[in-house]
Amino acid sequence: MIKVALPKGRIGEKALEVFEGFLQEKLCFENRKLILQKNDFCFMLVRNQDVPVYIKRGAADIGVVGLDVLEEQQSPLVRLLDLGFGRCKVVLGSPNGYVLDFSKPNLKIATKMENITKAFFARKALSVEVIKLYGSIELAPLVGMADAIVDLVETGDTMRQNNLKVDEVIMEVSAYLVANPNSFYSQKIKILKIRDFFKNRIK
Repeated sequence: MIKVALPKGRIGEKALEVFEGFLQEKLCFENRKLILQKNDFCFMLVRNQDVPVYIKRGAADIGVVGLDVLEEQQSPLVRLLDLGFGRCKVVLGSPNGYVLDFSKPNLKIATKMENITKAFFARKALSVEVIKLYGSIELAPLVGMADAIVDLVETGDTMRQNNLKVDEVIMEVSAYLVANPNSFYSQKIKILKIRDFFKNRIK
């Protein structure tokens, strides 16, 4: 049995389509069910941020998750394949007309992604105050709580609509196929077969 953790939303739906091709069967979660069993597979729907947790703890063998989540959680999972879909960017942004001054002591940065933000500024040898938020990141600099934000953007529309600009792209993000290290060792042939199918399908 291969247990697969998929994120809710478009990335999970796209991955499930590929698994349909692999299994040659229609795959659909009924009603509000979070588990789907088909042949020798068990699929589970979880929040994107929780995918690595399920896999790390052995509740799932493999899964699909964004690179931003892997980097933020400093996840030890085996990164099998960059799937190339679910593309977006982690960016540093600030209000239009505001020049971000890196020489300013104790810049305040609002973000959901503390570890990615700290690592980015550490590479610049800059000390910043990271303000952890869970949503509406764009609001923080508009009300004077932060100088800038680090956030995930797809089209950039939300930033533009809130009079924010992109100052720097920190990292390009897409979905990854990942595996639990122990599962990869014990079910290597099956897991590599899945990886190769994904690889050929997304060319």
